[in-house]
Amino acid sequence: MKIAIVQHDIPSSNFLNNMDRLNPLLNQQPGANLYVLPETFATGFMAEGYAGGAAAQSHFMLQWMAYQAMLHHAAVVGSVATKDQEGQLRNRLIFMHPDGKYDYYDKRHLFTFAGETKDYVPGDRRVVVEWCGVRFLLQVCYDLRFPVFSRSRGDYDAIIYVANWPEQRQDAWQTLLKARAIENQCYVIGVNRVGSDDTCKYIGGSVVIDAYGHTIAQCTDGEEEIAIAELDMEQLQRFRQKFPVLADADEFSVL
Repeated sequence: MKIAIVQHDIPSSNFLNNMDRLNPLLNQQPGANLYVLPETFATGFMAEGYAGGAAAQSHFMLQWMAYQAMLHHAAVVGSVATKDQEGQLRNRLIFMHPDGKYDYYDKRHLFTFAGETKDYVPGDRRVVVEWCGVRFLLQVCYDLRFPVFSRSRGDYDAIIYVANWPEQRQDAWQTLLKARAIENQCYVIGVNRVGSDDTCKYIGGSVVIDAYGHTIAQCTDGEEEIAIAELDMEQLQRFRQKFPVLADADEFSVL
């Protein structure tokens, strides 16, 4: 399975302009089975004044994702701020299929330090999506710091983390992504933005890591770029069978 990680700048809260900027990046790597975009890929994290217009804007973002999925005959993944049926704001990770249907995961761990809990409501379910024979656990940014929630139950092969993770905590991003891959014997796909907003600078560090903790694809720090990785499921299964770490894991229950 071929994964495309899409690392890009989000220079303003003009979501239409930001989506237009993504078109040439996606076109650079045709033929991928899955394209992964950063957290809040069209608006940036906690975009000023966004909450009031979330419903209308998220509709356009989902339309764009559906079109790209259909155009590339692939799934497209990225997070958008949207309102649920009760009118509550969610940081929602969309897994868009080529037929226009989608699965979603609402960010469980909201970033209190940056005020995310003031506007958003946390998710209450763990979501695994199967695509092209690979099972993906969906996660968003701050979720990376909470390993119990993402601990393997033998129900996924890869974790997707999308993020707006600032430069000053880049070492933590890189270390935790590798740890999640090793401890869960899975692929980890981490996609972060570049550029800056009113509070932070972002240098990316988008990467695909295998179950051994080896980097198999990465984007250049600070650059808008798309990179490709091949997920080898037969190799993953051989490793899990040869070195059955997960069989010795502690029993637990979360949600």
